[in-house]
Amino acid sequence: MASDVIAVVLAAGRGRRFGSDKRLAQLSDGQGLLAATVGHAQRHFVQLYVVLRDDDDPLALGLTEQTAVVRCVDADQGMGNSLAAAITEVAALHPQARAIAVLLGDMPWLADLTLQRLVQTADSAKIVYPVYKGERGHPVIFGRQYWPQLQRLKGDQGAKALLQEHANDCIGVAIDDAATLLDVDRPEALR
Repeated sequence: MASDVIAVVLAAGRGRRFGSDKRLAQLSDGQGLLAATVGHAQRHFVQLYVVLRDDDDPLALGLTEQTAVVRCVDADQGMGNSLAAAITEVAALHPQARAIAVLLGDMPWLADLTLQRLVQTADSAKIVYPVYKGERGHPVIFGRQYWPQLQRLKGDQGAKALLQEHANDCIGVAIDDAATLLDVDRPEALR
């Protein structure tokens, strides 16, 4: 477990396509979607932050009192705003960190080996992501060099333009893990 790669779980979206607060949706084992995602990630990162809306109650979302939370007051403006809020806080709290792993709050099925391999590949001057059957997935690990650009993100696009701009600095790690492409946008995705 690398102590200089910090995890951020993005969970401040409204998930409107789901029809209700998907963060509370129950998995087959009875655990809530967000709680399962966070619990799994916590086994692989020494420090993890969950990005929530300003009015969210972490305990009601199934998180523990020990879960570090970043509040995003303008989360409704898009994932870019949530990511910028998270990177800004992490950069201030962890000046020695070499990279930030950005996980989505609705991806609870990532294989342990996937997270281990991505963290092992992380570098302060690279962007690392999994590739499953030729398709880029999540999570994405951003080296410290890219944090200033991430802090300026706004709106719905997230970091897509950053990945395109720095394509030569990206490392796609071939992973045999379909879960890197499986997020929960609609209730049927839980089946």
